[in-house]
Amino acid sequence: MKNIFNQKGFTLIEMLIVLLIISVLILITVPNLTKHNDTVDDKGCEAYKKIVSSQVQLYKLENQKFPTIDQLVDGAYIEQPACPNGSHLSINTTTGEVTEVSGASSGS
Repeated sequence: MKNIFNQKGFTLIEMLIVLLIISVLILITVPNLTKHNDTVDDKGCEAYKKIVSSQVQLYKLENQKFPTIDQLVDGAYIEQPACPNGSHLSINTTTGEVTEVSGASSGS
């Protein structure tokens, strides 16, 4: 019987304290990760807009007019009309300028 009361191990209080510390660390790190994802998506969109702009110029050289975003997709110049952050792109068919349109469908 003496052996049962002399066992070593963690108490319930010690385990709860460790779980509390781990929970606090998770609560601190998760919001920071989501902020970084938004930043990465925004920078990815800027890079994608530059790629689309170069494809607009290539299309103009080959067809002597500025395309719509749908013409670039249909002609296999680009694969998708949207940025990584979900916002669609639009092309001004007069100037060839590529702009980001949040939450809207693709157009001229």
